[in-house]
Amino acid sequence: MQDQHSYHYAVIRRAIDLIDAAPQPLSLEELARAVNLSPAHFQRVFSAWVGVSAKRYQQYLMLGHAKTLLRDRCTTFDTAVQVGLSGSSRLHDLFLRWEAMSPGAFAQAGADVTIFEGWFDSPFGAMIVMGTDRGICGIAFASEMGRDGARADLTDRWPQAHFVQDPDRLAPWVQAFVAQRGETKLHLIGSQLQIKVWEALLNIPSGHVTTYSQIAHRTGSPRAVRAVGTAVGRNPISWIIPCHRALRKSGDLGGYHWGLPVKRALLAYEGARADAAG
Repeated sequence: MQDQHSYHYAVIRRAIDLIDAAPQPLSLEELARAVNLSPAHFQRVFSAWVGVSAKRYQQYLMLGHAKTLLRDRCTTFDTAVQVGLSGSSRLHDLFLRWEAMSPGAFAQAGADVTIFEGWFDSPFGAMIVMGTDRGICGIAFASEMGRDGARADLTDRWPQAHFVQDPDRLAPWVQAFVAQRGETKLHLIGSQLQIKVWEALLNIPSGHVTTYSQIAHRTGSPRAVRAVGTAVGRNPISWIIPCHRALRKSGDLGGYHWGLPVKRALLAYEGARADAAG
């Protein structure tokens, strides 16, 4: 049986395709009819999912929204922490603790490491979460690549690890970050450059974006934009480590490992919530 969040995201995913194909903005009635819902039901889905009307949310899904974010909400890392933790910009009470796996252990591809896994509901459909005793090390969305593909994507990163089905062990951390309240621990498993890039991503406040080149400067490698972009794309902890907030200077979305529709939905979701809170 499809859970409520997955159902809502499926509606959003169809709406993205409809909005992209339309030569002009669609009315509430047109969108609702196209997804086989009544206007009232369609409005409730949107409001329950993101807290704003379907008409307003459509603005955040438009292809030009990334350029607007770059113009109005492009975070410089010197002020990222202040922006993210002050006034109405603070959208949640989630506290993150993280530590990195040692380079030697990373080189062993997860040997002697036990990774627990489980499937959970999210606002963006089903997601698989993996973690060690030290924290979450992987989150993958299944909406674009399917459950088998999402799981294989993560397990292939640590082929020597021992994987154990134990969603109950991960549930408190998952519940905290989905609700954006409480404490979640992260265990970053990556190369030295990847860890630096992922740490920089953690400093981008919700509702804001940055560019790949700014991340490269932040990591001390201003000319290594391509390598930084690869490290962004290899981020295994989607959503919490917000690689979806990295854009190209031109305002193009760039790539997204879990599918561009998910990236657009994430940015729209956060942008709408930020505006509603502000």
